[in-house]
Amino acid sequence: MSLLPISMSHALRMLAGIAVAVTAAVLLAAPPAAAHPMPHSVLLLDVHETSVTAELELPVSDFSLASGIHLDDDTTTRQLSARKAAIRTYLAAHVHPTTTHGQAWTVAFGAMALGRTEQTSTGPYRELTVQATLTPPTGGDTRRFVLDYDAIVHQVVTHTVLVSVRQDWATGKVADQDSATQVGVIRIDSRTMTIAPLTVNLENGSVWSGTYAMFRLGAHHILEGTDHLLFLLILLLPAPLQAVGKRWSGLTSARTAVRRIGKTTLAFTLGHSAALALSAFGHLDIPARPVEAFIALSILVGAVHAIRPIFPGREAVVAGVFGLGHGMAFSLTLAEMQLSTGQLALSLAGFNLGIECMQLMLVLLALPSLLCLTRLRRHSALRTGCAVLTAVAALGWLVERLGLPNPVARAADSAGTDTSQLLLILMTTAVLATFWMITNHRRGKADLLVVGQIAMGPVGDAARLGSREGPRCRVVETDVGRGEGLRAESGHGS
Repeated sequence: MSLLPISMSHALRMLAGIAVAVTAAVLLAAPPAAAHPMPHSVLLLDVHETSVTAELELPVSDFSLASGIHLDDDTTTRQLSARKAAIRTYLAAHVHPTTTHGQAWTVAFGAMALGRTEQTSTGPYRELTVQATLTPPTGGDTRRFVLDYDAIVHQVVTHTVLVSVRQDWATGKVADQDSATQVGVIRIDSRTMTIAPLTVNLENGSVWSGTYAMFRLGAHHILEGTDHLLFLLILLLPAPLQAVGKRWSGLTSARTAVRRIGKTTLAFTLGHSAALALSAFGHLDIPARPVEAFIALSILVGAVHAIRPIFPGREAVVAGVFGLGHGMAFSLTLAEMQLSTGQLALSLAGFNLGIECMQLMLVLLALPSLLCLTRLRRHSALRTGCAVLTAVAALGWLVERLGLPNPVARAADSAGTDTSQLLLILMTTAVLATFWMITNHRRGKADLLVVGQIAMGPVGDAARLGSREGPRCRVVETDVGRGEGLRAESGHGS
C-alpha cells in the first residue's frame, strides 16, 4: 500500500489550523482578565431647611483629563490657589440643580483642598475636594429637587458619581460620611450616550427624629469623649477622703462622699450646659485647638488634686469652671451642622440631655468602685497610681494640642476607642465593689451580734447568782467598713 504524498502547502495549512485551535482553547479556558478599577467621584449632601451643602470628592487624574486644568500628584497648595477660578468656572458649567418644575437653583463654590485617599480596590490616589452650597429659589424644596450633574462624566465615559446624603437632621441622620445613605448614581447611558439628571426625593422628616438623633449623638459623644469622662472621674476620685493639711488622710462617711460626688457632677453639668448654650446660640467662632488644650489642662489639674489636695472642699466650683471649657468643646459638634434656630434649640436640648443621661449612668457605675477603693488597705497607692497615669495622659494631650504630636497622646486616644470594653469594665467593677461592700456590711453585723452575746453572757450568770452588781461591759466598735471588726471589753466591779 503506497502513502499519498502531502504537499508542503497543505502541511503548513494543517499546522496553522492546529496552532489557531490550541490558542483559542487556551484563551477560552483562561479566566477573564479583570480591568483595573478606576476611582469614582463622590457627592456628599448635607440637607438643611433652606439650602443643601455639598462636598465634591473628585479624582485628580480624571478631573484633569475632563476639565483640561492641570492637576497631578505634584500640584502644590499654591498652584491649586492659582487655578481655583478655572475650577469654579468648570464646575459651574456642569452642576445644575433645579426644582422639580425646572426652576434653577443658585450654586456657590467655596473651599478647595488636595489630599490623598483610597477607595475599595483602587489603591491610593490624589483627590480634589470642593465645598459647594446649593440654594433653591423662593418656595423651593430642599428635600425634592433634580440634580443635573455631568462633571468628568461628560468626557470620561467610564466614570461614575455616587450621590449620598451625609446629614439630614429632619430624618435623624446626623452622623458622618461612613454612614451616609446613597440616593443615586450618575453615569453615562452606554446605549444612548447621554447622562440623565438624578432626581433626589427624600422622605419627610420630623422634629422628633432630629431631636432623638441629637440625644443619641450626645450620649455617644460623652461615651467616646475619653478626656471629658476622665476629667470628671479624676475629680471624683478623692471625694470620699478628708484633707488634712496638704495630704489626703481619713475617710468621710458614705453619705458625705455621695453628696460631694453629686455636687461635683451637678456643677460640671451646669458649667458645660451654660457654655454649650452660649456658644451655640451666640454663634461664637471658637478655635478648636485652645479649647482642647484647656480640657487637657483641666484633667492635669484634677490629677494633681487627686494626689495632693490643692482645692479641698471646692471641687464643685472647679468642676463648674472647667465645665465651661468642656461645654465649648461640645458646641463645636453643633456648629458644624449649620442648623436653623428652631433645629438648634431642639438639638441643644436633645444633645445636652443625651450627655447628662450617659454621664449620670457612668457616674453611677463608677460610684461603688470609688467608695470601695478608699476602704482598701492600699487605697493611697492605688489612688496615686490612677492619678499619675491620668496626669501622663493629660500631659500627652496638652502637648499634642499645642502642636506637638506624641505617642502618649495617641495611646491615650486609642485607649478610649473601644466603648463597649469601657462599659464592661465599669459594670464589672461596680458589681464586684457592691458585692464586696454588702459582704463586709453583713460580716460587720454578724460580728456585732456575736460580741453582744459574749458581752451579755456574764450578766445572765450574775443575775442567776443573785449578785448585787453585775459586770461592766463595754463594746467598742471599730471601722467595720475597713474590715477591722469589733471588740468587747468587759470586767467586774470591785
